[in-house]
Amino acid sequence: MLDGMNPVVTRFAPSPTGYLHIGGARTALFNWLFARHHGGKFLLRIEDTDRKRYSPEAVEAIYGGLKWLGLDWDEEPVSQFAGRARHQEVAENLLASGGAYRCYCSPEELTEMRERAREAGSARLYDGRWRDRDPVDAPAGVDPVIRLKAPQTGETVIEDAIQGTVRVGNDQLDDMILVRADGTPTYMLAVVVDDHDMAISHVIRGDDHLTNAFRQAQIYGALSWELPVFAHMPLLHGSDGKKLSKRHGALGVETYRDDGFLSDAMNNYLLRLGWSHGSDEIISRDEAIEWFDLDAVGRGAAQFDMDKLTSLNGHYIRHAGDAELLELVRPILEKLLGHGIEIDALARLKSGLSGLKERAKNINELSENALFYVHKRPLPVDDKARKLLDEQGRRMVDIARDELAGISNWSHDELENSIRDAAAARDENLGKLAQPLRAALTGSNVSPGIFEVMEILGREETLGRLEDAVSTP
Repeated sequence: MLDGMNPVVTRFAPSPTGYLHIGGARTALFNWLFARHHGGKFLLRIEDTDRKRYSPEAVEAIYGGLKWLGLDWDEEPVSQFAGRARHQEVAENLLASGGAYRCYCSPEELTEMRERAREAGSARLYDGRWRDRDPVDAPAGVDPVIRLKAPQTGETVIEDAIQGTVRVGNDQLDDMILVRADGTPTYMLAVVVDDHDMAISHVIRGDDHLTNAFRQAQIYGALSWELPVFAHMPLLHGSDGKKLSKRHGALGVETYRDDGFLSDAMNNYLLRLGWSHGSDEIISRDEAIEWFDLDAVGRGAAQFDMDKLTSLNGHYIRHAGDAELLELVRPILEKLLGHGIEIDALARLKSGLSGLKERAKNINELSENALFYVHKRPLPVDDKARKLLDEQGRRMVDIARDELAGISNWSHDELENSIRDAAAARDENLGKLAQPLRAALTGSNVSPGIFEVMEILGREETLGRLEDAVSTP
């Protein structure tokens, strides 16, 4: 809780029309961290009033994305559509108090009005003709809208926690519609009522909503409700400085999950987009909760860089525990194999992950590189490895197999000494033996150190794979 203020309550309020995109994920993260930092609540509201674009699948995608990121919410999610009766009630109260009025303008009148305003360079597209007019003058057959009786002089001022003091002349804002002619509340009214009823203390969102904040502040004023603290974050841009789009990597968070990114890496990366804590780059979740506050959010647009995210993901993979990585790669490997992994292969996999994770950029790559540890014999061999297993290569493998068969202490050092001695005895470069061995044991020309691989595979599996390579023409 902030000193002298109500309990901190933040909210994330996405529209369920598609996936949870990367910009929305950052907004959710900042709201979640601010609430956790101040010991408050983080709430979730689905702004689903647009029923034509509403998608239950999108709602589930939003839930799934937030859960993957570990951004847990504190109460049952709120449906904005479900609160439409409450929104209508507030509008009727405004009518009764004189803070709103019914407008009976026809579509043709409104079109003409807007055209004249644009020609005159006026930001006020509605001229207020029904503002003080007696409803008895209403034309027949026109369903009215309900408009806010907005202040016409002075300024609307917002003390924004990120942008500072922002203001607009009230002569730039017209009497906005609160309830449409069909009786449905507008977004502006619904947001204000929901934020008030949910006791939202801080509205943290993208700065594309800054103009909305002025209008919403006027509704708060008409209702004599306490204004929340507004905090408008700059939007994300691509690495070229242009508005973030799919071509920059602005995909749904589930795409990053499916592409093998770790949620901790994603959270760390999103946190550093527009927020800083000195020179710290690698920030744990606990540190983020301890350090995060709005005063360190920058006013300039942050740039999304896929290369930096990928690099950060590699860092988190290298520092992840092998047991954690095993749980992530196992289902991927089982899908690639088309069957479950046997117990002895699972043990090899767990032992081999520490050597593989040093070079992996994502979990999918780590899984593909680990596949040779869990494959049943005979091992599939790629084209480059097959070239290494020509007649000369198979002869080298046969020599190595004979040397290895006599080793009783199956350890990295003993294996390396044995192969080095075999190469030296034949006046061969170590690589002449090691590369065909790598191809035979991994099915590839690239792998962790070959002696590490042999130690992890174990005596029986190693000699078996070498036998397969020698006997296969």
